Amino acid sequence: MTAEPPDSEHGGSRGGASGGGHQPNALAPVRALVVLALFVVAAIVLVAIGTRPSVNGGAATPAATTTTTTVKSKTVPTTTTTTVPHSSVSVVVANATETNGLAAHFTSVLAAQGWAMQTAADAATTEATTTVYYAAGQQASATVIAGTLGLKPTAVQPLTTAVPVTGASGVDVVVVVGADLASQAGT
Repeated sequence: MTAEPPDSEHGGSRGGASGGGHQPNALAPVRALVVLALFVVAAIVLVAIGTRPSVNGGAATPAATTTTTTVKSKTVPTTTTTTVPHSSVSVVVANATETNGLAAHFTSVLAAQGWAMQTAADAATTEATTTVYYAAGQQASATVIAGTLGLKPTAVQPLTTAVPVTGASGVDVVVVVGADLASQAGT
């Protein structure tokens, strides 16, 4: 009797009913393909869940929006402004410089904007800077006038008895033109 080699078809360690040779290796690419397909499907599902609308109907909120919402939740005092027609605001311009015709020039400039202009006047003193004085409730109008003249908001002041213009009572806004605006007049 002759002995068969261990790798023969009739016996041995690799043959027989247990393995069949190449069958386990043939399943490896199929398994890899199935795992890859499951991975792709899982990724699509996770992306779809992450970007779906929330219960309130909006998209999922990113972290940066939370910061903005926190800032917006602070209580900030609000100011209500009422726009007053220019024609309902009485304005007088007073010359507080040595330049002749300055009050008349700026009276014309403001009249062109629709303000209810009074007769131009002379101030009792000379001033280096222009100031726009306002009566109670007329600060918004005075601020607009100051802006028209190219003045800073700090030039707008409340109207008091210290304003160097006689006959200014009953006027909503008094513009006391100083030397700073003399070069703009071109008179």
